[in-house]
Amino acid sequence: MNDASLIDHTLLAPDATADQVAALCREAIDDGFLTVCVSPTRVAQAAEQLAGQPPLVCTVVGFPSGAHLSAVKAAETAAAVADGADEIDMVLSLGAVRDGDWEAVRADIAAVVEAAGDALVKVILETALLSEDEITRACEASEQAGAGFVKTSTGFAAGGATVEAVAAMRAAVGDRLGVKASGGIRTAEAFQAMVTAGANRIGASAGATLLGR
Repeated sequence: MNDASLIDHTLLAPDATADQVAALCREAIDDGFLTVCVSPTRVAQAAEQLAGQPPLVCTVVGFPSGAHLSAVKAAETAAAVADGADEIDMVLSLGAVRDGDWEAVRADIAAVVEAAGDALVKVILETALLSEDEITRACEASEQAGAGFVKTSTGFAAGGATVEAVAAMRAAVGDRLGVKASGGIRTAEAFQAMVTAGANRIGASAGATLLGR
């Protein structure tokens, strides 16, 4: 049986309704998921519904492109934390990665880490768009900037998580950071493959299915 406590139960569709977010929160409570991951505009609702319950509230920043000013990402982070977010999944600056401007990549992540305060920051690399060397260097930049996790994907690009990307990320960060696999993980077998490759968090909308139910 796969472990429900590794799952960020996710609903990031831009047209998600309040009723759908409420259902997501109920499922997280009932199934024992670690967090719900919702859009920034739904953080306050999720935090209110989950008050006093074990699941945490996760949200996204600079989503899904990452091509936002660092100050905007920081402001979005601060607002999300004020609304009750416990964890922040930010998209790094993909353009800066492609430019090889690693100082800009680090500074962008660091701005979010600072704004997050005690909230955990996960850095979304969008691995389907990067080379293995870029994945490794993005992981290094994330660690240097103070993030707690690296994450494969937004789920909005052409590709999602792969075993190879997860393994490369785990090799880059060792046991110092967490690794989150997200994007296209829809079966219990895929869940287990990602964990075996080194993921210690799984982001998915099909949480119950991943548990083999």
